[in-house]
Amino acid sequence: MAPEFFFVQLLNGLSYGLLLFMLAAGLTLIFSMMGVLNFAHTSFYMLGAYFAYQISRWVGFWPALVLAPLAVGLLGMLVQRYGLRRVHKWGHVPELLFTFGLSFMIVELVQVIWGRAAVPYQVPAALDGPVGWLQATMDITFPAYRAFAMVVAVFMLGTLWLVLTRTRIGLVIRAALSHPHQVEALGHNVPRVFMLVFGGGCALAGLAGVVGGNLFVTEPGMAGAVGAIVFVIIVIGGMGSLAGAFIASLLLGLIDAFGKTSDWSLARGAQALGIGVDAATPAAGLLKLTVAQVTPVLPFLLLVLVLIFRPKGLLGTRED
Repeated sequence: MAPEFFFVQLLNGLSYGLLLFMLAAGLTLIFSMMGVLNFAHTSFYMLGAYFAYQISRWVGFWPALVLAPLAVGLLGMLVQRYGLRRVHKWGHVPELLFTFGLSFMIVELVQVIWGRAAVPYQVPAALDGPVGWLQATMDITFPAYRAFAMVVAVFMLGTLWLVLTRTRIGLVIRAALSHPHQVEALGHNVPRVFMLVFGGGCALAGLAGVVGGNLFVTEPGMAGAVGAIVFVIIVIGGMGSLAGAFIASLLLGLIDAFGKTSDWSLARGAQALGIGVDAATPAAGLLKLTVAQVTPVLPFLLLVLVLIFRPKGLLGTRED
């Protein structure tokens, strides 16, 4: 493998993994702080992309980068205030059913407003090209917009970590999860804290939609396309662990980038390990598959292995 090709695939894997983390971070935050597994989370990701598309048509991409996540976060707060809060007293199953039904409602509303076809949500002109210094110094062509997406993801990670660990707001949020009555006795509005947490998690999903909508395709099926992989990430990383979600996202991003460009067959890998397989056995046909062909299955295979050998995930600590 040429060094330039390896470096480009490494950057592609990291950029995809960081985008996955942007999407998974909000879901992990909501679950870790509230215990709510939001099945509509990727629908808020889709809304972020559509809101950014619409706002960018009116005032440009850069205002949309700020306004679209705020709009999605506000919508998330309304959902929590007038929906989830009312069904919370009945337990987790009604919450799951509520968010599950909400995901279908959002898809239908998107199709009514923007149609069933993909919308022309474009990369901003200022970022439509390669990274100049990489091309000049290393003769490597890497899209500037992907590099921008990586910077946004790292900035989001740093900001989230600082807010949760170094500010009074983060202290109140973490205390409200474990000791809600004591926090309320100190004068804090715990239901409002949970509403803000849910809205913040939805805003993070919206930000991922703003960045990922024009990196991929903005269409009504985009929520379903990433829905499974996001839940794989939070299970592999550990339910409620932001650090675990970060590691799992990067791992799956690298698997996707290198796996899809590999022409190695499983039979070649078996030979490299000194394993002989009879051509007459059913396994021989399976070993003819290339790594690129089985790459879409690898995240779920990794999920099964994690559940077998480490059910809590890589960095998970929750018992429930």
